[in-house]
Amino acid sequence: MNGFIFARETRLGHALLSWVVTCAFAPTLHAQTDPAFRLVSKEVFLPGRPGVRVVAQAFYVRSRGQEMISRHSEQTKSDKADIAYQRFSGDNGRTWSSPSSLITNEHVSGGSVGPTPSSAHSVSAPVTNESAPGGTRRRAMKPGFVDPTRDVLVTVFQEAILPTDNPLEGMKHWTLHCALSRDGGRTNYHEGPIVHKGTEYSREHPLPNVWVGKNSAMIGDTTCVPIRIRTGEILQPIQITPIGPDGQYHNPGGGYTYHDSAVLIGRWTESGTLDWELSNLVKGDPTRSTRGMLEPTIIEAPDGRILMVLRGSNDRKPNLPGYRWYAVSSDHGRSWSPPRPWTYDNNESFHSPSSCSQLLRHSSGRICWIGNICPSNPRGNSPRYPLVVGEVDPESLLLRKKSLLVIEDRRPGEPEWTALSNFYAREDRISGEIVVHLSPIGKGLAQSSRPAVQATQPAFEWTADAWMYRIAVLMAEPRTRE
Repeated sequence: MNGFIFARETRLGHALLSWVVTCAFAPTLHAQTDPAFRLVSKEVFLPGRPGVRVVAQAFYVRSRGQEMISRHSEQTKSDKADIAYQRFSGDNGRTWSSPSSLITNEHVSGGSVGPTPSSAHSVSAPVTNESAPGGTRRRAMKPGFVDPTRDVLVTVFQEAILPTDNPLEGMKHWTLHCALSRDGGRTNYHEGPIVHKGTEYSREHPLPNVWVGKNSAMIGDTTCVPIRIRTGEILQPIQITPIGPDGQYHNPGGGYTYHDSAVLIGRWTESGTLDWELSNLVKGDPTRSTRGMLEPTIIEAPDGRILMVLRGSNDRKPNLPGYRWYAVSSDHGRSWSPPRPWTYDNNESFHSPSSCSQLLRHSSGRICWIGNICPSNPRGNSPRYPLVVGEVDPESLLLRKKSLLVIEDRRPGEPEWTALSNFYAREDRISGEIVVHLSPIGKGLAQSSRPAVQATQPAFEWTADAWMYRIAVLMAEPRTRE
């Protein structure tokens, strides 16, 4: 049997760290013999309510200081949000403005997207269900990213007209857009569709081998955050649905969806906007991953290589091993190695469900990875627990097994469909802690008169608070506090 670090909550809601001994995770998670992280606390960031899952992220909007935006949405179904809100903070999230709803005033007809206004409230109008002829117009929210050398907030989001509002219709309709702000996201000086550099590209044909109505380009999850690399370029990881012999969206793996991955390479222009180019694709083998390569997360290594960690799947073919995958670029993100199963730094393989993950560079220099690792082979998306954080070896670009810490897990009595995924992570500029925003499915509400979710309950219940976990990075070099 092997011990691992586990968080235990007291009646007062404080997280205490204790050692427990278990064999449940013996094949995968061992004690932190090289401690890199410590779970400090967890608290409800925004409460949910019965039948509603509240999903939230907070992020910085200036290159320095404590100004932040919090965006949260309400979900009652998978892959859809009913409404979204935005709040501002000037004190590192200690206090927040009153929420304002994020809506759109764009008019569309015949299923085509009309001109995108530059009004502040339309940016990231992350989620709407505004009805229009030809279908339902939706925008999907993603956290913003600040270019530290320009103090510009870059928000990349996706937009589509879905004819019957079925999320799978997005495989032919999602397009990518970019908004730029110099005042912390209150107004935008630029907003528009992302179109590849070159006269042959247009709104209808925005990227190589992408045509609206045939296939799509999208950001897989809130963990697919952009980075700035040493060349000064911005890399935005994205996923693209492939086109088959008939010129339409093609799903060669037979899973729920199928994607290839890539990065958009953004280069600043003299006018303060971004020119975009698409990298080579990272393509999976449909006989090894039934959903291809999707939800990429990226980081720049100390030697300039770019690591991409990807979600795969054995959906519909559970006998396939379920892995996390990775690819590496040595030319600033333009071309990529073929994807391979990601392993521990001792070359031992591990199982991971089909779920998002996130790479994050800490100010100490550590490269951190957050995601799901499971003790046995997954079945498609499940089980999406536990959620762990670990350190990436900067030379091998593999996961340091001895550094793993369990952030959250399914507890006794909770249903098997408990899901600890679709999160977002950042570093707190004051404390240096990693902050993970997570809305766990299957744990019910922190304050509710309703009975707790039962382990025998057969189906997902879309009820969740938005939680905030704080993780200390250990053995880190002293850092300058603001």
